[in-house]
Amino acid sequence: SVPRCYLNKQLATVRVLKGDPAELSCTVSKDNVTGTWFKDGLKLTSMDGVIFEKKGLVHKLIINKAEDIHAGKYRFEGGDVKTEASIFVEDPPQVDKVLLKNLTSVPTVAKAGEGVKLRIPFEGRGPIRAAWLKDRMELGDDTRIRVDKSDTCTTLSISSCDRRDCGDYKVRLKNDSGVLEINLKLVVIDKPQPPAGPIKIVESSANNITIQWKPPKDDGGKPVQRYLVERQQMGRNDWETLGESPRSYTSFTTSQVEEEMSYYFRVRAVNAEGVSDALESGEVKVAGKASPGAPDPPEIISASRDTITISWKAPSKTGTSQIMGYIVQKRKKGTVTWLPVTNVPVKDKKLKVTSLKKGVQYEFRVAAVNAAGTGQPSDPSEPAFARDPTKSPGQVQDLKVSSSDSTSVTLTWNKPEVQDGNDVKGYEVEMRPCNSLSWTKCFTLPADSTSCRVQGLPAGQKLLLRVRALSESGPGEPSELEACAGAAAAVVSPRLLIDDTVKSFMVIKAGNPISVKIPFEGSPEPVVTWSKDGLPLPSRAAVSTEDGSTRLLLRAAEFSDSGTYTVELGDGLGKRETFSFQVQITDIPRPPGAIRLEENVPNTVTVTWDPSASEQWEKNLYYTILKRESQKGLWNVLGDLIYNNKFTFTRVVPGRDYYFRVVAKNDLGASDPAETVQPWRILKKKAEFQVKAQKYRGINQNQPPRFLVPLKSHVVVTGSECHMSCAVGGHPPPKIRWYKDSRDLSKDPNYFCTNDFGVCSLVVLGVTKQDEGEYMVEASNEVGRAFSKAFLAIKGNS
Repeated sequence: SVPRCYLNKQLATVRVLKGDPAELSCTVSKDNVTGTWFKDGLKLTSMDGVIFEKKGLVHKLIINKAEDIHAGKYRFEGGDVKTEASIFVEDPPQVDKVLLKNLTSVPTVAKAGEGVKLRIPFEGRGPIRAAWLKDRMELGDDTRIRVDKSDTCTTLSISSCDRRDCGDYKVRLKNDSGVLEINLKLVVIDKPQPPAGPIKIVESSANNITIQWKPPKDDGGKPVQRYLVERQQMGRNDWETLGESPRSYTSFTTSQVEEEMSYYFRVRAVNAEGVSDALESGEVKVAGKASPGAPDPPEIISASRDTITISWKAPSKTGTSQIMGYIVQKRKKGTVTWLPVTNVPVKDKKLKVTSLKKGVQYEFRVAAVNAAGTGQPSDPSEPAFARDPTKSPGQVQDLKVSSSDSTSVTLTWNKPEVQDGNDVKGYEVEMRPCNSLSWTKCFTLPADSTSCRVQGLPAGQKLLLRVRALSESGPGEPSELEACAGAAAAVVSPRLLIDDTVKSFMVIKAGNPISVKIPFEGSPEPVVTWSKDGLPLPSRAAVSTEDGSTRLLLRAAEFSDSGTYTVELGDGLGKRETFSFQVQITDIPRPPGAIRLEENVPNTVTVTWDPSASEQWEKNLYYTILKRESQKGLWNVLGDLIYNNKFTFTRVVPGRDYYFRVVAKNDLGASDPAETVQPWRILKKKAEFQVKAQKYRGINQNQPPRFLVPLKSHVVVTGSECHMSCAVGGHPPPKIRWYKDSRDLSKDPNYFCTNDFGVCSLVVLGVTKQDEGEYMVEASNEVGRAFSKAFLAIKGNS
């Protein structure tokens, strides 16, 4: 018997990129085997770009440059040997490398109002599906945006850009061989928005007015260079330019005013692209010169369970006429409303305020009155409780100088002995030169401090220093000592060092920390006071002041932390400087509520949804609605910038399943989606038709089914759609049934089957690895039956 030839190595399926070389090889057991190659069942004798090679036991088919024509099923036969495999020629989308580098390395910049056209030419095996995405959502055509695609390029056109179009864009090119994603960036520049209001009057007198505003919420993509300030006198139509304010200053002081005259002010922001619209103030009336100035804050003389006695000094500016008396007002600490104490001005500079509530803490202020009217009120007094006095704390113990240098003296002491449960609440440090009788307050310290460094002392001059304990009942008796310091430190007025790192308007995401550090200077070291909306800071806020800077910290911002924060420096001698900034707390929106669908008008669907809970605190919230037409398909944007809770979709195709999704958005981002779970469809009405009886029944025209165009094998990428088609003839028209691996697909919702006049299609939506296998279509009528098969291969999307 003759030994049989067998395979040592059989053919293996090859996947190759278009234009790359490919090779099929097998190894047989006998050297004298000649062998024959077949492609798609046809014997190969010669083929462009194909070389047949035999080296000993190895038989090779070599393709120098793979093209579409080379794709197919190959078979090698020789002697008793037969083996086969397929070559898949893949041609994914490609874009010219130079163009791709230019598009991705440099942002596209456009001016507001101009048109933008981004054109991406591509090549690869068709059909190529091109999609444009922004913020992970696919763009569709609307009144400004248009997406065009041909066989060789795709174009995004924006007819008139605005600042909403800024952002990151993605172009996704996809065919059966692969996916190419290109990331682009579009920057739209414009003139700034108007400064944020309202315009506040920081200072107003007969000689000048100081106004203040906030920076624009959107600077137009270019930094604000300056602000233009204008003024209009009431009763006139013309506006007069007062001057400019640098970009780092959001306040302006003018002396071009007349007493008791009313004006309007307006401010515009300027960047490299132009001038913003104006922010206008309300009516501002200039004070008259005859009104008296504000007195110093009143001092608390004594207190009991229902009375507090206060005194004050006359203001340094009395106006042009004699002071006739004083208006006295009171308020409970922590409130903003001032109530009058008396109905007529008080002529004396001392008053016993009665009918107070026991245990309540009060603040007082006074305003001088002359013939011209009531002047500016004083700052509030120190808060005082309405309650009977208790025994003052004792003297501090062992007061001494622990160290000194050329600029300072450090004092230390021990706490006083506790008397009758009257706890120490703090300490007050004062000093005076030996040749003076006036004491100057240096510091007020908390109860846990038993040391203090007094700086800026005169060189070589003897000083008296004293420390007294403070309690709720008032200050105790002071302890005094004499001290001496070296060289004098220069006196520097308190000044806040505001630079570009300190913003006057901040948007903070809820839960993130609020941390603001402001440097300052002053000698002696100023007293730093923080407030929010004119009231003390919330208890969660922490303030630290050291090394010439003060810092505000809230570790986890809450919505109630929105407001205006003010830091004030004071030198204890009446000189003060303040800076205010606004904080807005926001967060990404919460998701919308339940979605409802109604067909109020035939072939339309009205989508309504419950509003996002964030509408209560977010002014700039809007909605985006998306839809997809299968459970695995891509989401497409139906409508954007929707400011209500309703949308109507008109292009509904009867018989097709739809899913809807709604997302809430603001400046920080998008919420989690609310979406429908069950598919929604309009039933497709069956077309009515009439069958006319044949008048002539001659030769039997019945024919068994036959495939005019058979099924073709496919290779697709995971997540894409696959369309299988064939053409069937026969009479009567055959009935069609699809199978996968012998499983009937007629009732499987993941597959869509159609039969249009003998052209039969099977659509697989969002293919997965489980969809790979052999598909068969069966055509049958009363005369016979026919079959056609094809294989679907799935390639991973990577």
